[in-house]
Amino acid sequence: METKVEALQDNKVKVTVTIDAKEVDNRIKKTYKDFANKYNFPGFRKGKAPRPIIDNALGAEAVSATVTDDIVNGSYPLAIDSCDLYPVGKPDFDEPALVEGGKPYEFAFTVEVKPIVELSSYEPVEVKLPAEGASDAEIDQQIEGLRDYYHKFENANANTKVKADSYVDLKIKATDESGEAVSSLESESRLYLVGAGLFPAAFDEKIIGLKKGAVESFSINVEDAKESTLMASLTGKTETVNFEVEVLAVKKEVLPELTDEWVKETLGFESVADLRERVAETVKEQKAEVLPRIKENTCLNELATRFDVEVPAAVQEETEAKLLQDFFAQLQRQGASFDAYLQQNGLTSDQFKADVKQQAADTAKQDMALDAWAAHFDIKATDEDVLEEFKKSGAKNPKALMEEWRKNGQLYLVREGVVRSRAALDVMDKAKVTEYDPAEEAAKEEKKAKKPSKKKAEKKEETKADAEA
Repeated sequence: METKVEALQDNKVKVTVTIDAKEVDNRIKKTYKDFANKYNFPGFRKGKAPRPIIDNALGAEAVSATVTDDIVNGSYPLAIDSCDLYPVGKPDFDEPALVEGGKPYEFAFTVEVKPIVELSSYEPVEVKLPAEGASDAEIDQQIEGLRDYYHKFENANANTKVKADSYVDLKIKATDESGEAVSSLESESRLYLVGAGLFPAAFDEKIIGLKKGAVESFSINVEDAKESTLMASLTGKTETVNFEVEVLAVKKEVLPELTDEWVKETLGFESVADLRERVAETVKEQKAEVLPRIKENTCLNELATRFDVEVPAAVQEETEAKLLQDFFAQLQRQGASFDAYLQQNGLTSDQFKADVKQQAADTAKQDMALDAWAAHFDIKATDEDVLEEFKKSGAKNPKALMEEWRKNGQLYLVREGVVRSRAALDVMDKAKVTEYDPAEEAAKEEKKAKKPSKKKAEKKEETKADAEA
């Protein structure tokens, strides 16, 4: 078999395949023999009917058409593999002529292939990653989380005002537009975190600034309170809800004191030192498990920023199809339904589709960036490398399975995966990494969020000056 590849527009190539005359004759001879054994021809024993009898019974072009189909269907996948093509979508064949005995046979097909792109830079990527091991700040963060889990509430000073993030003990009376009590909202004593979304924002605005013993009456339109967990179910039942809210107490969180005694009684560790040591081990184990994946994702995201060409629609569609195939296969393995997945994650089908499309776009961009990196650094996959992947799959006969994939025109998928995996490792090995402490970064962000802006600080100073005046 001989092949010739001609580049066309829009990432398409035309592949011309030529089968030599000897191969054509052998296939014709075999097909006549197969037909002679397959069909009954009057006057002849099985397998003994001559060619003219077969042609007369089945049609003059029956054998030629069968051989032509066999050659085209069996050869084009091998042509794709031998030409090292990475097709996107299915090939489009020229109208094939029928084979003729004693003559070579030629056919051609056009297929869209993965575009060859260039990155803006092939310098090592620069990424910022969490430091390995466990820092004191990370250990402290984990222990604070444990203390917070075992927190208690105490009444704050009676003059303490309700703030946007306060815990408050409320006595709530609620009636609908007819004056009937709304039992789902009423309570003699409800511990409530302001801003948690249990009640709508309008409810929170009314109680912010109140002190212990204060009573506030107000009405809220149900249609404007759909974001409220409690009030969403009232839609269509009443237009408004009338509230009478009494602040029984403003609460403050009190964390347990970190002592050897508390650690032993509550958590089962010998001492605070023992707790810190165990927490450190857990943090190290968790990091060792997730850091390689974090590094890969971060490096690939950074590499993708060097790819500024629009991803071809066919490539994105193929990526999206594979993502969906993998997703539904995973659902099937878990014995879960698609509807249950949507409900569990609070998604609509349209949101799911949009998420998959975005993920496909990002994945396709990363894949094409890896392809460019591999081409630049001459990273390839030999047949031995591909065979190794089939061995890893646990197949009983890896070589036979590999040849089956080659004949089906799918071997390029495995080869492509090997090359991209090697390219990703190369990107990660060459990356310039700056480490940081996640706990310290989180503390800085929290401090920054709590720090008043310059404008607010100036306003506060103005207010203070006015008060003094």
